[in-house]
Amino acid sequence: MILQHPIARQFSRLPDPAEARRMLRRLHSAPCHAAPRRVDKPVTLYGAGNLGRLAHAYFQRIGVTVQTVVDANAGTLANTPFWEQTRLIAPEDVPNKLKTKTLLAISIANDPFTPVAEYLTRQGWQDAVPFYDIAEAYRDRHPLSNGWFADPFSDTDLDRIETVMDGWHDAVSRAHHLQFIAWRRLRQEWTFSAAPVTTDDRFFIPEVLDCLNHEERFIDLGAHTGSVTRRFCQLTGGHFSELCLIEPDRTSLEQLEVTMDELGLCDDSRLRVMDCGIAARTGMGRFYEGLDYASQLTPLGKRKLPVVALDDLEFTPTFIKLHLEGGELDALKGAEQTLLSHRPIVVATSYHNVQGLWELPLWLMQTLPNYRFLLRLHSWCGTGAVIYALPNERSSH
Repeated sequence: MILQHPIARQFSRLPDPAEARRMLRRLHSAPCHAAPRRVDKPVTLYGAGNLGRLAHAYFQRIGVTVQTVVDANAGTLANTPFWEQTRLIAPEDVPNKLKTKTLLAISIANDPFTPVAEYLTRQGWQDAVPFYDIAEAYRDRHPLSNGWFADPFSDTDLDRIETVMDGWHDAVSRAHHLQFIAWRRLRQEWTFSAAPVTTDDRFFIPEVLDCLNHEERFIDLGAHTGSVTRRFCQLTGGHFSELCLIEPDRTSLEQLEVTMDELGLCDDSRLRVMDCGIAARTGMGRFYEGLDYASQLTPLGKRKLPVVALDDLEFTPTFIKLHLEGGELDALKGAEQTLLSHRPIVVATSYHNVQGLWELPLWLMQTLPNYRFLLRLHSWCGTGAVIYALPNERSSH
């Protein structure tokens, strides 16, 4: 099998609403030539960063052994605890047999995929796909969903997507929505020169910073190990009213407590940490833990734990961040009264399932009056999409 590059298209200008609809129709009518990829030969990983570590742990979970990882920093990483039992080699040291006889799972999402694929072709790799495309083939065994493909759109889908396109506050949002759809529908890599993918400001784009004050009551839904909360504390200089952090994964929760200790917040009366799940209704749910930042509520989960609707939580947020591996819409539906009563800033990941195409943004647009809605991409391969809902009264402009 020869390595197939995704079609790459570059656009020099941002689309107005009419042009965005025309581009959407072209995406709708084009055939998709990609598909989820099952493992049919030994696997090599390309990339040993955060996604590479997730991919390595993923393959262990589904019973696939990864014997070799290729990374430009192989010499340094080989001595780190995570990789000490794995063979790491630099790209220039890869033997030809590895390039022709193994399936290369590309575990990089912070850079455009097409240049990486072209580089690998020049290096002689014969069979390589995005790691997430492999993960999509094993959804019955593992809940990781970042490799989903969008089915051909129905008339209703097209109508709803166009409604969302018209509801975005700016042309960058329309461009990023089209870029997101192009990957999910066709595995095409679209880029807009005036709408760059930014990897260093997820959840805290300039429009959010413009809204922040020193009285924020911040709730971090899917707090993981505390990196987003740490950033919030840095940006506010530690001046805020309350923090509520929710993280049910026990391994992540331990590291979250370390992070709070590093920030000097463990004994701070403004901090509350909870280990429940967040859902549309208060009750019990199944949780699949031990997946690092991919841990989630799912029927595949073996652990039963309490789940809480945000409306039932005694917390009045001014800023809600949601990163729930596809549970964002359910969590928001369980927070409707809180949203209407307190009109918080809302930032929510929207790339974990098909709801990100239109259902999640449309619910926000139809539920929250007098808000501005933005979409920004913060990584590649159809990931890193975040919806920003900003109350009009919170902006200084």
